[in-house]
Amino acid sequence: MNTKKALLAALALLLPATNLTVYAQSDLKSKVPHYRFSNDEKRQLQELRDNPLLKRYAESRDRLDSLDRHRPAYHFISPEGRLNDPNGLCFWDGRWHLFYQAYPPEDTRQHWGHAVSDDMIHWQDLPLAIYPDPESKVYSGATFVDGNRVIAAYHGVDYGNIAAISTDPLLLNWEKLPDPIVPITKKGENKPYNVFDPCIWRKGEYYYALSAGTQPTGPDGQRVPAEYLFRSKDLKQWEYMHQFIEHNDYSLVGDDGACPYFWPIGDKGKHILLHFSHKSGGKYLIGDYDTAADKFIVKGGGNFNHGPVSNGGVHAPSAFPDGNGGIVAIFNMTSGKRIGGNSYSELMTLPRLLTLDSLGFLRIQPYGDIESLRGECVSLSDMALPANREIVLDEVKGNTMEIEAEIDMCGAPAVEIDVLRSPQNEEYTRIVFYRNGGYPDRTKPSRSKLRASAIAIDNSCGSLSEDVRPRVTETADVYLNKDENVKLRIFIDRSVVEVFVNGRQCIAVRTYPTLDESTGVSIRSFGKEARLVKLDAWQMDNIYHPAEEATDESGNALRR
Repeated sequence: MNTKKALLAALALLLPATNLTVYAQSDLKSKVPHYRFSNDEKRQLQELRDNPLLKRYAESRDRLDSLDRHRPAYHFISPEGRLNDPNGLCFWDGRWHLFYQAYPPEDTRQHWGHAVSDDMIHWQDLPLAIYPDPESKVYSGATFVDGNRVIAAYHGVDYGNIAAISTDPLLLNWEKLPDPIVPITKKGENKPYNVFDPCIWRKGEYYYALSAGTQPTGPDGQRVPAEYLFRSKDLKQWEYMHQFIEHNDYSLVGDDGACPYFWPIGDKGKHILLHFSHKSGGKYLIGDYDTAADKFIVKGGGNFNHGPVSNGGVHAPSAFPDGNGGIVAIFNMTSGKRIGGNSYSELMTLPRLLTLDSLGFLRIQPYGDIESLRGECVSLSDMALPANREIVLDEVKGNTMEIEAEIDMCGAPAVEIDVLRSPQNEEYTRIVFYRNGGYPDRTKPSRSKLRASAIAIDNSCGSLSEDVRPRVTETADVYLNKDENVKLRIFIDRSVVEVFVNGRQCIAVRTYPTLDESTGVSIRSFGKEARLVKLDAWQMDNIYHPAEEATDESGNALRR
């Protein structure tokens, strides 16, 4: 058995855990058990097989899944309790590693949770990676693969920005460097920078680190986002250089630059800075890295979240190069309802591949082996969509589905697909494509031939529950060529709806249907008749509890 399959097999044999004891916090040392692992992969797999924390996670997943109808089946969620920002996404030794802010029940300060995947879709839990102490909480940060080691840079609350190093096959053991990258600013100190979420990279003989923050250079001294640059030759002695970003006209007053990830993208020397705003959610800037001046010259930008930061929107990013000029990004999503007890409140989006097209537009496509989740399929083709009439697709039902649809608008101004729809229309979530309904891009003549369309998700009728807070309609521009058909990939996962449009845009919301029969799908064309060229709808497997394998009459394996 190869090592990747061995890892999955070892983690699959976990036993139920015993009840947990909740301790009161008395010092900075975490109350969660902290394990040291061997540096040999074969021994690590055996140690993980018997690890009490992983046994506890397995039991917790089973319990929570049985309690919550909205707990997703194929999006990553914390094995116990809640999670927050994704952190330090990286590809190491043939596997993808995802870290995230975890809140263990016996010590609910932030720790770095940890999961691993061969394909960015099927995730296996690993023990907590980074624990608080000397910091009081482990906040967000990024990783950098530096030869035969991985460096994590993160914000340690009340201490400063910290670097930690791991070299073992599964990144189970982390050693923090004794001194912070930049210490926390003490009371009374007047520093020209903020000390907050960092990211890290290397150029020549220097390591570079950003520290997120704001500066009071907006209108009337209002605060706008900033990223402060530091460098070091040895990860020990760091010098502050300057504010890293120049000519940023793509952020809102009141945004900040939390959770930064700075990477090259494409083959024309461009760079992308993904970050998070506590005002408007996930965002990005695209531009040129002036390596002589060590400045990022912004030439473009946009949003991954297209409304307020809260109420079921796309939150913070974590990102890492795919090795082919693209960037793989994953985001957490906030809750759209009040959550109680030991359930989850946030989850991760599907991974997204970010690339640049020939005109410099950001392309956004699903990433990972999503097709491996596909089960039973229903296909429709060449269907007329009469003007202003809803057509219920009786054959297409489910709350864990992927729908791939191609639509010829035929001059219609808009087409709507409703999902998670109840038979009497008490609950439904609307997905609407508006042809030529977006903001035109008049910045460059080469873009004037593109049609500024828009995609929207409206969950205002998605739930009958009084605990659900509808989100302001999520709406994003998408640019199609004049005669290009609309191609949608819609992912429905109980309380998540993600929509990818022609490989160029993605929007996502949380939605919470309450009725068991809220599983239907309908379609409607507005103003003029349109045509459904093709629609495929797959039932999707649960990545934590895969469907049992079935066989046909000849004994061949069938997917459910």
